[in-house]
Amino acid sequence: MVVAELADLVLPGVCAGCGAERVRLTYGACADCVTALESLRPRAAMPSPPPAGFPDCVAVGAYSGPLRGALLAYKEKGRYRLARPLGTLLAGAVSALAPRDRPVTLVPVPSTAAARRERYGDHMARLADHAARRLRAAGYRVNVVQPLRALPRPDSTSLEASERATVAVNSLRMMPRISNPLRDGRSRGTLVVADDIVTTGATLAAVARRLEEADMQVTGAAVLAATELRKIRPGICR
Repeated sequence: MVVAELADLVLPGVCAGCGAERVRLTYGACADCVTALESLRPRAAMPSPPPAGFPDCVAVGAYSGPLRGALLAYKEKGRYRLARPLGTLLAGAVSALAPRDRPVTLVPVPSTAAARRERYGDHMARLADHAARRLRAAGYRVNVVQPLRALPRPDSTSLEASERATVAVNSLRMMPRISNPLRDGRSRGTLVVADDIVTTGATLAAVARRLEEADMQVTGAAVLAATELRKIRPGICR
């Protein structure tokens, strides 16, 4: 459970979820934030409009409230030990896409070298590793691979959707000498891309395209948060 993971944190003076000070921090977050995080359930998410090639996607919740606070604390404020409870949440999204009786390949969206320096390492690789451990404990056969590297890319906030998609694809490169982990019996395996937040969907679509160009068929994407609740649809996509 997420509450058990949060209990292992070195307790800071500020709630990881809401930023409240001078409150009792039982699990590294205040009681209300712990309850809110525990209540999250993975749901299908889709940007509107979705970019071409956007894979089936499951999000733990909307990018708001305690989930947003915990993500920001993890990525921007050096609270890297939050990777463990956040990885537990991510595992729930992966399990919504991956049958337990099939091997799972988990591919974290790569970070640029600059982002790794700013965020105390590769934040998504760390989350994926913790998610994989949780899934293995639940009986899944999970392998985390990093076949892609991310190049620096310009700010895309002012770009049109088609331009943003082009920038995202051009910023990704397949690593040399990476073999397809699902090449043998690919129909029996599940490949899930993992990311922290989905906004326009351009990054996930670009990652799926690069992997599929290398004959790695993407089953879906698991993310912690989607930027707008109204774009999270009931039900789980398969």
